[in-house]
Amino acid sequence: MSCILELLGWDAAFAAALDDVDAPGLAPARVAVEHNHLYRVHALAGELLAEAAGSLRHAASGPDGLPAVGDWVAIRAGGRRASIRAILPRRSCFARKAAGDPTQRQVVAANVDTVLLVAGLDGDFNPRRVERYLVAAAESGATPVVVLNKTDLCSTVEKAAAVDAIRAAAPGVPVHATSCARAQGLDELEAYLAPGRTVALLGSSGVGKSSIINRLLGSDRQQTRRVHGRTSRGRHTTVHRELLLRPGGGVIIDTPGMRELQLWDSGQALEAAFDDVDALAADCRFRDCGHRGEPGCAVRAAVAGGRLPAARLAHFHRLEDERAALRERQEQLDRIAEARRTRPERAAARAPRRLS
Repeated sequence: MSCILELLGWDAAFAAALDDVDAPGLAPARVAVEHNHLYRVHALAGELLAEAAGSLRHAASGPDGLPAVGDWVAIRAGGRRASIRAILPRRSCFARKAAGDPTQRQVVAANVDTVLLVAGLDGDFNPRRVERYLVAAAESGATPVVVLNKTDLCSTVEKAAAVDAIRAAAPGVPVHATSCARAQGLDELEAYLAPGRTVALLGSSGVGKSSIINRLLGSDRQQTRRVHGRTSRGRHTTVHRELLLRPGGGVIIDTPGMRELQLWDSGQALEAAFDDVDALAADCRFRDCGHRGEPGCAVRAAVAGGRLPAARLAHFHRLEDERAALRERQEQLDRIAEARRTRPERAAARAPRRLS
């Protein structure tokens, strides 16, 4: 297989998955950009413009079933255009709840090895927001790394306090402090980039994702803008997700900033991201303790003893409530759909039989 595909992450496992696709003559490609159901893909023939085949669109139950940036896909090419016939199984998948639809999952980036969760050390710094991203990262299957950018905008004491806060919120997760303005700490991020490895940057608008990418690429590839000085809130500069091949090796996925990440059904990822809470819960009196006032709760005892920040437990409860509300809404819509499906059968059963 071509060296360019190997640099993009193609390997024997993906090749075996392509062989399993029940259609002859298909070629591999990786999705670089998605825009209004049109895709730019990297293939053996170079960069092509592609569209999902009608059979793929018909089989998709929502945005989750369509190609996303980072996906490996099976294509049939003709000239400089291609038709995407299948999506190869994803090794990792960073997703969120689609805006405005509690029943749809939106894939942000696929087949990511390491996800850099970027937060800015300015007036908009919020450890709770990082915790939310860590839950989504745990669900994705990618390895999370926290990047605290803009150290040039805070004092040494403030920087140390922020690092300590994130290490308390993300036990065992690597934390790096960087400054693009001063070119500090960026060499540490290059260690996550290697030929065939994919890194995605995620975070709110204005945290400096595009600036970090430009430094890692060695050129001003991505557009950057200044944040609002009064609120430290960023302006949307990156408007679509994009896969970039780094000249020195490695693949980078840039993503638009998200004001607030709405979690999809997080399953066991919530416990994985809050493994310190989960470990303390083993000593609770009741196995199903909710840590909300039950007697003998070891988690609340740890809060009272200063061994667990109260804000961290409060945010755990908030994310737990979000997960429960999402599941309840999905179950409600499933019941409505089932009732509509069986309505003709029930109506027929109630109808009086005609006497012959």
